[in-house]
Amino acid sequence: MLSTTIADFIYDIFIYYAVNGISMYEKLAEKMAGEIVLSDQPGMVIKKWRELFEITPQQLAKNLGISVSVISDYELGRRSSPGSRIIKKFVNGLIDIDIHNGAKYIKMFSESNSNEAIISMREFPTGIMPENFIELIDGELVAGELQRKTINGYTILDSVKAIMSIDSSEFRKVYGWSNERALVFMGVKYGRSPMIAVRAHPIKPGMVVFHRPERIDVLAMKLAEIENIPLVRTDMDTETMIKKMEKEVIE
Repeated sequence: MLSTTIADFIYDIFIYYAVNGISMYEKLAEKMAGEIVLSDQPGMVIKKWRELFEITPQQLAKNLGISVSVISDYELGRRSSPGSRIIKKFVNGLIDIDIHNGAKYIKMFSESNSNEAIISMREFPTGIMPENFIELIDGELVAGELQRKTINGYTILDSVKAIMSIDSSEFRKVYGWSNERALVFMGVKYGRSPMIAVRAHPIKPGMVVFHRPERIDVLAMKLAEIENIPLVRTDMDTETMIKKMEKEVIE
């Protein structure tokens, strides 16, 4: 017999999932499975998602009814690329564990895509070195120093809408699954407001990109240096930039 507290908790999760979970589940599952299928290193993508869910190999193995060594073999590429049945099993296992833990990441995924200021937000199957990301978008480093950490994804933001509609408590939504990402601000005039917003939040991105600014304010560059965040500008046309970044997502 379940205790009242546990029973209530399970009931709350059931209601949450019944009301919100199906669409969020489908959207998240599609995203995860798509990245795994399209990657030439599916094991690394499986590992990335497991770590993003903060689930240990032991927890996942127990949920799937397999040994930890099987998880390790797939993640390290010691087994051949998983078929659709195995991928579905991995994806469902991760989401099932998350639901039983309170649907933390399902909620986060839904919230992170709900703000109209966010134009696009994607994760890379494998990280990209900062200098390579800058080259990808034909960018120019204008302040700060490049770090040796990889850029694991990107979020493209409408600069004006972001400042108007995202307060500091909600700013975490733009970071998706990893803060080691490039925040790309569109519609930037001088860049002061976006950098102030970035500085005000405790979580810092791996890079800030200003898309076609009129000019970059001295204060914006100073804040980038203080926070040790590479600040980059790019004048690449919007469609080309998005296509090039999206191509990295599926390769």
